[in-house]
Amino acid sequence: MKIFNMSILRTSVTLLALSKTLVPTQNLVGCRTIKRWVAPTLRELNRRAKKLGPQKPEPRSGFVEWNYRAELFAFGKRLQEDFQLPLLQTAFTQQSYIAKEEAKQRELGIEDVDIKMSHNNELAAVGDRIVKEYVEAFVVHSLPKLPAEGHKAIVSYLMSTDTLSHVALHLGMKELLLDADYPPSNESMAESLKAVIGALEKSSGIERSYMFVRDFICTLLNQRDILDLWNIENPEDLLQQQCKARKLAAPEPRLLGDCGKNTVLAAYHVGLYCDKKLIGKGFGEDIPTAVKTASLDALQTLFGIHDNMKPLNFKIQVENKTAKINK
Repeated sequence: MKIFNMSILRTSVTLLALSKTLVPTQNLVGCRTIKRWVAPTLRELNRRAKKLGPQKPEPRSGFVEWNYRAELFAFGKRLQEDFQLPLLQTAFTQQSYIAKEEAKQRELGIEDVDIKMSHNNELAAVGDRIVKEYVEAFVVHSLPKLPAEGHKAIVSYLMSTDTLSHVALHLGMKELLLDADYPPSNESMAESLKAVIGALEKSSGIERSYMFVRDFICTLLNQRDILDLWNIENPEDLLQQQCKARKLAAPEPRLLGDCGKNTVLAAYHVGLYCDKKLIGKGFGEDIPTAVKTASLDALQTLFGIHDNMKPLNFKIQVENKTAKINK
């Protein structure tokens, strides 16, 4: 038994020696992906930032490598539009910025203040007209069954200051805008976006400006619930008016089902019938709420604005300068 164990041991040693001669040993060197100085440095920087407190945001133009003309050129190329750089610079210049620069020169003792810059008020007026023309035509063309008050509510949403400033911010206009305050206000961002549209109309024509409005403003309606934009205060009265205008009988609410009566979890299912046809149904914790919900459902059916409606067409082309559009 001992002789057998010794033979196995000799064989193992021989094989180990052969493997060492065939495969050269590799020197493994340990490597740390994060250096030891990183964590203490980050802690020290965090401590100093807390000691200084919240800092006022600095504009990107304050950096050494800032090139305003190159940024204006890159802005147009990102949007695949051909702007005239002087017009684009004027579109980004607010009247408050010019007044601020004039005040600085007066403080330095300069008597004849002459700042060769133009503000964007005229371009903003042109852009406002273009946006209003195209948005109204687009909403009427895309939602033809909606009444005038619904069209007005959607147009007001698309042309609101918050909506236009949201578009301007995500187009990268915040750092390009020359305003007296930084960060610029929503009103300044909205006016600047209108001025950029006006500059595009003077640079590339009315059709390119209409397409700009379609691609960056009208597309905000994509996958949006129309009733979130148009708040109907009295859906029952509006439903009766629509049925009367369409020469239909007055809608009649009928209880389809209920459960949990006299409890905090009560639920009622109400349907609205017109000429013995179900035109809408809804649920609610009480019958009046269920009738209101059913009226909203019926209005969505009449206006064709249900959640599963056909997607809006964002490829329609401009027909002429009166903002008439075709498929």
